[in-house]
Amino acid sequence: MNRLKDKIAIITGAAKGMGESDAILFAQEGASLILTDVDTKNLNKLAERLSAQGTKVLALQHDVASEQGWKKVAAEAEKSFGKVDILVNNAGIFNIAGVEATDLELWNKIISVNLTGAWLGMKYTVPLMRKAGAGSIVNIASVYGIIGTGTSAAYQAAKGAIRTLSKTAAVEFAPHKIRVNNISPGVIETPLLAGIGGEEVKQQLINLIPQKRMGKPEEAAYGVLYFASDESSYVTGAELVIDGGWIVP
Repeated sequence: MNRLKDKIAIITGAAKGMGESDAILFAQEGASLILTDVDTKNLNKLAERLSAQGTKVLALQHDVASEQGWKKVAAEAEKSFGKVDILVNNAGIFNIAGVEATDLELWNKIISVNLTGAWLGMKYTVPLMRKAGAGSIVNIASVYGIIGTGTSAAYQAAKGAIRTLSKTAAVEFAPHKIRVNNISPGVIETPLLAGIGGEEVKQQLINLIPQKRMGKPEEAAYGVLYFASDESSYVTGAELVIDGGWIVP
């Protein structure tokens, strides 16, 4: 308990899935939270639940692909808490279309949410971390950013780019005591899986995983917590793969 005591954390895509699990775990560990999502209905339900348990929570409707949206989130964070210690760039969307099946509109949409959103998050949060004297940024990539599958062209491109973006940001911000790391989850039981197809496709994915099961959101959240906490104070530019052994063979 209290691994994040007195820390202020922004978590994007917090309304459900991995973002929701991150928020619940961070609250248990003593953080105050700025939770953002386009899904305000589920976001507000989560915020109310955590607030009732004693956590300070600010819930904001937020399109991560919008520069104005990020400026507003940063301004609200500074107004409400005075600083930011942690940023979790979790928001993302998925589509299974391959190179030829992806049109320009779909490509731009997926890149803007999954990649541009993470870049904007860092750009507008780092000044508040610098003000705090240190910070930790956790970018959510994917094993789909490490391997090729023959599908999901825009998603895989975005997640691969996040991995290298995290590394260059880690070098850039190290003098300011701001760390940047990324998590690459495998198949996690979240609403994002709705984009991969039916039960047959899910079972095909499970068959590729040595542990023969999907991961739970909270199993990924503990990795995010490690990077967010001071326990990883000498870790930056690193990647933690949480995939049940999928890409080991």
